[in-house]
Amino acid sequence: MGTQPEPLLRKRILLVEDERCVRDSIRQLLHLDDHTVIEANNGAEALGLFAQHQFDLVLTDYVMPFIKGTELAARIKKLAPNQPILMITAYGIKPGPHNSVDAVLRKPFDLDKLRSAVAETLSVPV
Repeated sequence: MGTQPEPLLRKRILLVEDERCVRDSIRQLLHLDDHTVIEANNGAEALGLFAQHQFDLVLTDYVMPFIKGTELAARIKKLAPNQPILMITAYGIKPGPHNSVDAVLRKPFDLDKLRSAVAETLSVPV
């Protein structure tokens, strides 16, 4: 019926978002597709978790205390160059030379946009 692709299921996702209500909402949306979600409330915490675990996707906010999403992405890409990273932001930034994420999802978004962005980011060839 629709043109939406089937959602990807059961991925291990590191969710990095400093606003608890936003993080809770995104976690709930990701749980609808049976994803395992590990949460960090800032980039420094995320780096510690990333060093200890493997993830199918890192989903990070842009503006956060301690380490911005662009710096977090750059540090993760140095450790794991093929790690898919999806940035969520209300700002008009894009992937590029100063932002090593694979994709950007603009806030606000709904479940369909989140599913599409996750699917597109995870289809990046490694």
